[in-house]
Amino acid sequence: MNLVNYIKDSFEELRNKVSWIPWEEAQKSTVVVAAFTVLFALAVFLVDKVFQAGLVEYFKLF
Repeated sequence: MNLVNYIKDSFEELRNKVSWIPWEEAQKSTVVVAAFTVLFALAVFLVDKVFQAGLVEYFKLF
């Protein structure tokens, strides 16, 4: 099997054998994932700042 046949067969399988969610549901899921990604990034940022402040204060003791 050469590369061209493999690619053609792959696209054929994606078109006819894969069940896709509706476009509206995909958009909603994308928004949910993006929102949780931003919230998680903010939470990590805040924890990092708290630890940074704690370490700065800890090292000021020495």
